[in-house]
Amino acid sequence: MYKIPLTELKEKIRKEKGLSVEELDDRIHKKINELSGLISEEGAAHIIANELGVEVVEEKKRLKVKEVYAGMRDLELLGKVMSKSEIREFQKEDRKGKVANLVVGDDTGTLRVVCWGEQTGLVNKVAEGDVLLIKSGYAKENNFNQKEIHLNDRSEVEVNPEGEEIGEVRQGLSYQRKKISELNEGMNGVELLGTIVQVFDLRFFNVCPECGKKVTEQEDSFECREHGKVKPDDSYVLNLVVDDGSGSTIRSVFWRNQATNLLGKKEEEIIKYKQQPTLFGDEKSELLGEQFRLVGRVNRNEMFDRLEFNVQMVFKADAEEEIKRLDG
Repeated sequence: MYKIPLTELKEKIRKEKGLSVEELDDRIHKKINELSGLISEEGAAHIIANELGVEVVEEKKRLKVKEVYAGMRDLELLGKVMSKSEIREFQKEDRKGKVANLVVGDDTGTLRVVCWGEQTGLVNKVAEGDVLLIKSGYAKENNFNQKEIHLNDRSEVEVNPEGEEIGEVRQGLSYQRKKISELNEGMNGVELLGTIVQVFDLRFFNVCPECGKKVTEQEDSFECREHGKVKPDDSYVLNLVVDDGSGSTIRSVFWRNQATNLLGKKEEEIIKYKQQPTLFGDEKSELLGEQFRLVGRVNRNEMFDRLEFNVQMVFKADAEEEIKRLDG
């Protein structure tokens, strides 16, 4: 099953079948109850789409960025190179591996392309502005709920194929300003403007250097479910409570990259708090009362049965921009 954002999936069903928001929500809740609560709202929506004959993903040979969903395999995409990373080596048990990233885009958006093994050589062959025709890639969702394309030994990439062009690239995410009181589970591309009213301690954990997922500690080693025994990297997450004056607050989750952006520090500086957590007290005090623009996705924490905001981008609030927004 493809990982389609719930709001987008519901919109496809409603438009094709002419259902109101209330009618579709009622069908979804009935389906969840029918199956004794053993499926999620997203799973119920997929079942209803199938029952109604709604084709949630159009089968196409070549996809646009916005048409890529986690779970797709053997996909083809034409995109322009927007940026590229250095090649990074990692250790897995007794062998080494390599990984590198590109960001490519078209007129519908941008996404990351992850190159593994010999495919990492691609970053040395291309420059920003080059057009790539990617064949036999597969799509996954990363830890930040963002889709990305992965390239392995079966994948093929043509650089600047004859007759293929990409015009203006739509940069970044498409997002909409919302009040916390308006949020619902599954909303993506949401922008909040809020003030930090509570800061929790940084939590550190070990992750796989290949896929970035958490690893489990064994007696004398660390093990990734997908990649076996590995030499782990350090990662971290920061939780805050944000208030936007709408009468509601929301717990906001900043994983490593966004925690680094929020704190304005290098990763090696943040890792020091792992050995000396009391030093983070000053950082917590400085964040309280600060106002930020946050862009991300609304998830439900099943353990505590509450909505949380998974932050994908963070910006310091700009008073002049907000005034212009109100005037405009």
